[in-house]
Amino acid sequence: MQLDSDTIAIIKQARTIAVVGCSPKSDRDSNSVARYLMEQGYGVVPINPKYDMILGVRSYPDLLTAREAEGPIDIVDVFRTSELALPHVNEAIEIGARLIWMQLGVINEEAALLARSAGITVVMDQCLRIQHKELKRQGLL
Repeated sequence: MQLDSDTIAIIKQARTIAVVGCSPKSDRDSNSVARYLMEQGYGVVPINPKYDMILGVRSYPDLLTAREAEGPIDIVDVFRTSELALPHVNEAIEIGARLIWMQLGVINEEAALLARSAGITVVMDQCLRIQHKELKRQGLL
């Protein structure tokens, strides 16, 4: 999927990315994507109510708590099942995220419509790491 120029601009300008459903297990995609984003210079905020620390940084139970502690969150990267995405999208709207990214296999049209109606860019069923690497390869980042 080709990303539009507005989405690319958000990725380029973003400073902080919340990874919802981030796992402390290094063999999980959410962990490796979060680690990759950290290596690219983004501030990564893990969202997982079961853990206090993931990848050496503070983990938060939800986006609202994370924003209070960490400040603005530009991108919300959702690693939850499609059925569980809506509450996280509602929180992303509440915190003023600029981009909601639903990872591979995560498709929730209701959540996407809600976010878009709030003026938030939405990407579904795509991997942020794969797209980021491709944008770098193309010289767009």
